Amino acid sequence: MADSPHSLSRRLADRAEAVCRHYLSNGRRHGSYWLVGDVRNTSGRSMFVRLKDSPKGSAGKWTDAATGEHGDLLDVIRQSCGLADFKDVADEARSFLSMPPPEPRPTAMREAPAPHGSPEAARRLFAMARPITGTLVESYLRKRGITDLRGTGNLRFHPRCYYRPDEHSPTETWPAMIAAVTGVDGRITGAHRTWLDPGRRDKAPLDTPRRAMGDLLGNAVRFSIGGEVMAAGEGIETVLSVRQVLPDMPMMAALSAAHLAAVLFPDTLRRLYILRDDDPAGDVARDSLVARANEAGIEAIVISPQLGDFNEDLRTLGLEALRSRTRMQIGPQDVQRFMTLAA
Repeated sequence: MADSPHSLSRRLADRAEAVCRHYLSNGRRHGSYWLVGDVRNTSGRSMFVRLKDSPKGSAGKWTDAATGEHGDLLDVIRQSCGLADFKDVADEARSFLSMPPPEPRPTAMREAPAPHGSPEAARRLFAMARPITGTLVESYLRKRGITDLRGTGNLRFHPRCYYRPDEHSPTETWPAMIAAVTGVDGRITGAHRTWLDPGRRDKAPLDTPRRAMGDLLGNAVRFSIGGEVMAAGEGIETVLSVRQVLPDMPMMAALSAAHLAAVLFPDTLRRLYILRDDDPAGDVARDSLVARANEAGIEAIVISPQLGDFNEDLRTLGLEALRSRTRMQIGPQDVQRFMTLAA
């Protein structure tokens, strides 16, 4: 039988310091606590994790004094690794604890198919895919200059993902990058598919090599859990390109200009960087999102690429040029907090 969340949390708490050293490596021990910037492993001291049981609380419990966030060590694994589904969090925890995987549950009957294009179908598709390490997805992203893949747990690889050009055509199968679309609560509401050509390590030669399914409006592909500062852009590759120079900043890819304009804000958000694509649709999304953010009392700062989009900047101009241009456009306090200053 699978371990309960409480059981896994207790096992992790018994090894609280080892968990912190592994997943919150930018922090350090101070007495009976582990101090770090936040649950996403940012450098600093505002978050503290209790390392031993005491009258004040249980081992493994943590609080971020700057944001009021709190939780246990399962939350540390989920947020530091950028995971959305509890199964992935539990698998990561079991791996850290050197526990065997849970035995599969017997099934009395075949599971009924989920409605086509529904959130449930999206969740099942994402569950069938596997992590991207060592797969065609990793090769595809690296070819596009995206080499720092920390916190990309919302991306997976499916070796034979169905593709049907239209209702009158036969179904094909291609390898695909599967991205989980989630709400602000982390629940999967949809999935985005990018079909890939294994020979070219590029998008597959299809009329529509990208498609989304499920509930998308207001939701996004998220990289780390949103805090008081985050960035939002249209495409997955655009957002991941900026993450090469701002790896600790939570970001979300809304998947289109229309959906970027409508993306929902976490309650904790105080400053939003808008990663604008340099085209008319990007201008409309920018203006709408700035207006919505200002109305909600959120500071909105637009970051613009030098060329058409940030992945084009990364591939054509290089990492250092992207870092330099991005540094000029973000707040000085966020340069120190989020930006890597060395290659």
